Parts: sequence; C-alpha cells; structure tokens
Amino acid sequence: MATVKKIRRSVAPFYGVAAVWVVYALAFDLYRPTHFIFAAVLSAGVYLLLRAVCKDEEYEVEIPDPPKPEPASTGNPELDKMIRDGALAVEEMKRLDENIEDEKISQAIRELEQTSQAIFQQVREAPEKLPQIRKFMDYYLPTTLKLLNAYDRMSSVGVGGENIDGTKERVEAIMDTIVAAFDKQLDGLFGAEALDVSADITVLETMLAREGLAGDQMKAETTKNADGTDIKLEL
Repeated sequence: MATVKKIRRSVAPFYGVAAVWVVYALAFDLYRPTHFIFAAVLSAGVYLLLRAVCKDEEYEVEIPDPPKPEPASTGNPELDKMIRDGALAVEEMKRLDENIEDEKISQAIRELEQTSQAIFQQVREAPEKLPQIRKFMDYYLPTTLKLLNAYDRMSSVGVGGENIDGTKERVEAIMDTIVAAFDKQLDGLFGAEALDVSADITVLETMLAREGLAGDQMKAETTKNADGTDIKLEL
C-alpha cells in the first residue's frame, strides 16, 4: 500500500478577508471608489498576514495497491492452483527475506525462492509432473513458510528467552536441510529427461562404434548374439 503526502491549506485567510469586507461595509459606505480600493488593500493585507500565521497542514493518505491481474487460466484447474499458490509462496518468501535481519536465514530464503520458482516453471511447462510435487505443495512448502513466519515473529519481539531462543536455534539448524530438500525436489523433476538422455547417449555411442566413427578411446559395451556368443567392439 502506497502512502502519498497531501497539504490541507488553512481557510483562516479567506475567513479573514470575508470579515474585513463585512466589517468595512457596516462601518463605511462602499459606494465610493476610494472605499472599495481601501477595503481591497486592507483585505489583501489581512490575507497575507493570516497566511503567514496559519500554516498549512501536511497529512498522509494511504492509497491501496491496484489489484493484481489474475493469471490466465491454463485449462487445468490443478495447474492453475499450483500457479496461484506458488506465486503467493514466492511473495511471502520475499517479505520474510526483507523482515528477517539474520543474513544466513535470509540467504537460505533467497535460495528457497529461486529453487521454488524453478520448480513451478518446470511444472508449468510440463503439467504431467504435477503429481511429483503434490507433497511438496501440500506439506513441505507451507510447513517451511510456517517455520520461517514463526522465526520472523520471535525475532521481532526484541527479547530472548528459553522458548524464543530455542525455537530460533532449531529453525536455523534445519534450514540447510530444507534447502537441500528443495534442491532434491527440483532435481527429481528431471529424472525422466535424464533417463532419456542416458539412453540416447548409449545408443549413439554404440552406433558410432559400429560405424567406426568414434574416438580411439571409446569402447562399445559387450553384447550377445542370438546364439549366445559374446561380441565386444573395441576401437
């Protein structure tokens, strides 16, 4: 929410000018030009005097942030929910990073934020991976945010104690484990691609060896013919 400063000008100078004309009209005849000129000069003096004496008031007005546009639907309700929940989780990590003064915890939060965004991007591009992050979205991510919020609240108290210090120490101790778990979750999303690449490399190496196109150091794996004899290709 943004804050805008505004100025409320004092109305006293205007009331003063009005009072001058009323009093002058009661005391003198305003049908003479000299009286009009004198009243005008007098009211101008009163206006300037009151402007100098009565200061303008400065105040602040809070302007609510414009609502963020909803992301376009993907046609997959579960994927849409993941995108919404993921965006909220990333925003909360940014807030916690700003609030928490401990640099080690803040660094861990930034690493979690980066890894989480990579996870969400991978699933957004390949929705078939949604089942792989279901437990991550339902438990690990919200529980991590719950722990960090507790750490944030206890840090803001400004005093120590057995419960406060003990809880903060336990959160600090588990952060490295949580970061590693998030990294492993991201790595797991590439499991199928890793198997495909490994299979492609194996086939490619075998074909290159058979065609005599491989380097001198490459050796083809031992295979068996239909009759059970071993054939070992070496280059």
